[in-house]
Amino acid sequence: MPAPRHERADAARNRRAVLAAAERLLSQSGRPHVTLDQVAVAAGVGKGTVFRRFGSRTGLFTALLEERAAEMTESVRAGAPPLGPGAPPAERLRAFLEALAELAVRNVALLAAHEQACTTGKFHDPTYVCWHSHVTGLLTLTHPEDPGFDAAATAHILLAAFDGDLVQLLAPDGDPRRLAAAVGALAAAATRPTHG
Repeated sequence: MPAPRHERADAARNRRAVLAAAERLLSQSGRPHVTLDQVAVAAGVGKGTVFRRFGSRTGLFTALLEERAAEMTESVRAGAPPLGPGAPPAERLRAFLEALAELAVRNVALLAAHEQACTTGKFHDPTYVCWHSHVTGLLTLTHPEDPGFDAAATAHILLAAFDGDLVQLLAPDGDPRRLAAAVGALAAAATRPTHG
C-alpha cells in the first residue's frame, strides 16, 4: 500500500517500523500466527498506532504483500521483456509465473499469514486482483479465436498454485525451481491452442 503523499515524517517512520517488524516476526517464526500486539511491541509503537494505520491483521498483511510485490508489479507494467511488455503473451505468462514463484517462496510465511487473515476475502485483495487481471489478459491473448476458453477461471487455477501451504510443501528448502517448473508446465498447456 503506497504511503500517502503528505504523510508526516513520524507517521512514515512508524509505518516502516511496523511493516519491518511484521516481516521480521513472520520470517523468524516461519508461521502465520503473528498478532498485532506482537508487531506493535517489535516495532516499538503502541497497538493503537498499528490499528489506526492498518485497521486489522488483514490490512497489515495486505500492505506488506503489496510492498513485497511492488517491484514485480512495476516490472510487469514497464520492465524489460519477457516479464514486461514486448514479448509474446505465452512467454510473458511463463516469466510472470516464474517471478511469482520466487516471490512466493521468499515470502511464504507472509502468504500464509495473509491468506489466514483474509479468509474468504483473498480473491478481492488488491494484489491478487492485479495478478489475476494480468494472467487473465495474457491467457485471453493466447486464445484470440476461442470464445469457449475461460481465461478468468484458468487464471484462478494457475494462481491457486501459490497458496502458502502448497508453496511450503513444494519448496521446503527455499528453492523455487520445482514450483516454477510445475506452474510453467500448466501455463504451457493452458496457452496451447485448442482445436475443436
